[in-house]
Amino acid sequence: MSGRIKDTGSEHRKGRRNFTRRLWKILGIVALAEFLWFILSLLKPSKETHKSRPADTIRVIGSVEEFPAGSVTPDRVNRLYIVREKDGAFLALSLTCPHLGCSVLWNAETQQFDCPCHSSAFDHRGIVLSSPAPRPLDYLPVIIEEGKVKVDLGSMTKRKRFESNQLTYAL
Repeated sequence: MSGRIKDTGSEHRKGRRNFTRRLWKILGIVALAEFLWFILSLLKPSKETHKSRPADTIRVIGSVEEFPAGSVTPDRVNRLYIVREKDGAFLALSLTCPHLGCSVLWNAETQQFDCPCHSSAFDHRGIVLSSPAPRPLDYLPVIIEEGKVKVDLGSMTKRKRFESNQLTYAL
């Protein structure tokens, strides 16, 4: 009897190898599908279709008297600074650095905003003094009504430069 003895061990290993190959292919396809879904979700527009009403975005920051001439006052709740020029004009600046989004700090000694992350510096009007910041601090419109300083948080503007119409004077 010349019967052939089956080598079940090698067949078992081949079966395991084939299973492992199929499993890796499936996992690769799943990973690719997740990656494509992520990229497509970044490209499609936001689901938020309604805009905030202006009344919802205007916040009272304080009274005109609370801001002495030549001062810079942080408002951490609304993530901004209120700058009052020596001539009495108001300017609201975002406290977010336009480089990578770190919070800038007002340095009273040097009279400038400093970014602790990458050493960008801005003057009291938000103009870039030293890079890597690519542009000035963002500007928010200031409204003075009945002796109150209000800021329109829904109208933040990315600026290329300072313009005198960004200043608001109390009458």
